[in-house]
Parts: sequence; structure tokens; C-alpha cells
Amino acid sequence: MLRAVPLLSLFLFAALLAPFSARAAMEIQVVGGAANKIAIALVPFQTAPGQPAPALTQIAGDDLSRSGQFRLLDASGVQQPVEPAQVDYGMWRARGAEAMVIGQVVALPGGRFEVRFRLLDVVRQTQLAGYSYNVSAGQWRATGHQIADIVYEALTGVKGAFSSRIAYVQKQGRRYELKVADADGQNPRTVVRSSESIISPRFSPDGARLAYVSFEDKKPVVYVQSLADGTRRKVAAFKGSNSAPAWAPDGRRLAVVLTRDDASQIYLIDADGSGLTRLTHGGNLDTEPVFSPDGQSVYFASDRGGSPQIYQVPVAGGEPRRVTFSGSYNVSPAVSPNGRQLAYISREGGRFQVRLHELASGQTRVLTDSARDESPSFAPNGQAVLYATVLGGRGILGTASLDGRTHARLSEPGVDAREPAWGR
Repeated sequence: MLRAVPLLSLFLFAALLAPFSARAAMEIQVVGGAANKIAIALVPFQTAPGQPAPALTQIAGDDLSRSGQFRLLDASGVQQPVEPAQVDYGMWRARGAEAMVIGQVVALPGGRFEVRFRLLDVVRQTQLAGYSYNVSAGQWRATGHQIADIVYEALTGVKGAFSSRIAYVQKQGRRYELKVADADGQNPRTVVRSSESIISPRFSPDGARLAYVSFEDKKPVVYVQSLADGTRRKVAAFKGSNSAPAWAPDGRRLAVVLTRDDASQIYLIDADGSGLTRLTHGGNLDTEPVFSPDGQSVYFASDRGGSPQIYQVPVAGGEPRRVTFSGSYNVSPAVSPNGRQLAYISREGGRFQVRLHELASGQTRVLTDSARDESPSFAPNGQAVLYATVLGGRGILGTASLDGRTHARLSEPGVDAREPAWGR
């Protein structure tokens, strides 16, 4: 969604105004999946008698299922080994397992625990990975995500992203909240509360800071806030509108959209608010910048060709180059971590959907089946796109795999979530 303020009416979708209330965490619904899923059994981890059994395999299993790459096998009521020597590979192979996870939780002094687990190749009867973690009782979810990351990478060859985080905006009555949660929507915490709008959150490359736009000064101002201690500073509070922050890959600069000198134009500014330079020029509407992974160029949305399209301009300056040609309305660019794909919102037949554009070939495909999508953001491993959409009259978050086969919806009853961003 274009965030040039106050020129939003040129590009924006109809805003969803229904009120919503806060909840503890999101519910997840997964639809579809890869054509050939990996069959895996996650055996509940052994615990000592009387010791609480953490839901580690449930957390890891939910992560793997949400990716669409795995088919989880029922591991209850059968042999539950702890060591590879105890595994009856023939039995598990007969149940259709290609891989399995076994492990145990051992209580340690001081209220801590050691989590040991192994990933086994059932077909070859070999160990693929084995790790142990020393954790507190408050780290069960983080540990479950780490296990899922290891399993995902070992079996797919691609780094997992289950330990990453998402940011999004909720509104309850007249109150706005900027939240950060686990990638599955669990463990949400509020970063900012305000009676005025909050939009466009973006994680810094190291995940330690959030840039966002707040209207608390009765105008859009760009802030950068530390997630460790909550301290923040105004980075762009110039005359007119300040919006659409995007981090450079080195975390030292931001691209922002300002109207201080002209119509909505893109500027570069240091993360401390110094060193402002102008990147685009003209009387057109340039907005929604995002850096390429190498930091050498910026993609952005503009109406300079008559209709909203995606362009690319060198950071060193120069004439912008048009990137999208399919359709008459393409906005909200996001670049994959490897720089090979561009996700954006495309309007076709009155539907606003996430489209994936292969930069080398120019080929595109629609990833979503909804009609009011906005704010696409790639997972840190580049294997999925997070976005917001409207279903049943309220805003929810969704993810789509790059092949469009797997969709997960993250929602809370009675709650409206918007403006998502995926970070480390």
C-alpha cells in the first residue's frame, strides 16, 4: 500500500475502519502445501516422572506444518525412543516416516533444563543432526522454533525462519498498538501505544530496531525505536509529510518519503536523522521505497508513467528505470533477500493481490487468492511472503509460499491486524 501522506487517495485501497480488541496470540490456519511433502514424525520428548512436559514437538511441528513442506505423522501410542539405538526403523518406515525427531528434557539445578534432540533419516537409518540447549522454563517456544529451524534446513537445504519475528499494527477503539511477535504470531508484545495512527513498521537488518511512522504529533513523523530498551528518536520530522521508512542493508541509513520540497519524493537519511539527501525528483508521486539487498539501488512505486508502477533507481542517483509492465496498478514493492524476486500488490479486476515478479525473466504470478491485500514482506529466508488482507470484514495477516501452493492465515477473533513486516 502506498504511504505517501497526504496523497494517499491516489493509490490506497479502501481503509478498514472496524474496531478490534486485543488478544493474547493469533490462531493459525494452513491451506495447501507442496506437491511432495516430507513425512516426518516428531516423537514427544521424554521427561522425568512428575516433570512438566513442554510442548516442544507441538511447537516445532506447527512450524513445519505451516511451511507446507512437511506431512506430520502421528507419533502417539507407539514406540517413543530417546536414543538412535532404541529406534525401530522398520516400524517407523512402515508408518510412512522419512525422518523423525527424538529427544528428552532433563531438569537442571536452578530451575533450568537441558533439551536434547536428534533428527534421524529413517530411510538411511542415520543421524542428520543432534543438538542440546540449556534453557529456562520461559524459553520453550524459542527452543521449539530453533528445533524447527534445524529440521527445516537439514531436510530442505534452506535456512529456516521460524525463530524470526513479525511486526504489525492493531487498533482497539481509538487506540493503536505496534506489536512484535514470533513468526507464528505467538508471544506478542506491544512496542508502542498511541491514540493516533501508526503505520509502516520496518525491522532494521539486525532486528534490533524498528522504524515506523506515527501521527502522534498530528502529522506523519518517522521514528526509530530500540527493541531492547524502548528508547526512540525522531528521524524525519520535516515540514509536510514524513513517511514510508526503509532500511539500507547496512542499517546505517534509511530511505524515507518527504513532501518538504516538492510532491512526494524519496530521500536518504542517516539513522540518527542527519545527512539528508534527495534521491528522486519531479512533480510526480514517488513513494514506498525499499533497498536492493546489495544496497546499490532503491525500488519504489510511482505514478510518473501515468499509472502506479514499480521503478528502480541507483542510490548514487540517476534516471529511474521502470520494472513492472504487467497491469496498470502495481505498488508496495518488497525485494527477496537474494535479490531475485520482487513481491508487490497488483490490482486486476478490482482485486488487490500479492504478485511475485522474477527480476531476471520478468515473469510474474499471483500468490494469493484474496482481494484486499497489502504490505507484502519477505521472510528472512526468502521462502514465503507475509501480507495483510481483509476476510470476513476484518484485517488478518497471511503468508504465502513462493509457489503459491501454501497459505497460512494468522488471525484473532474480533481483532484487526494490519501493516505487517517480517524481520529477524
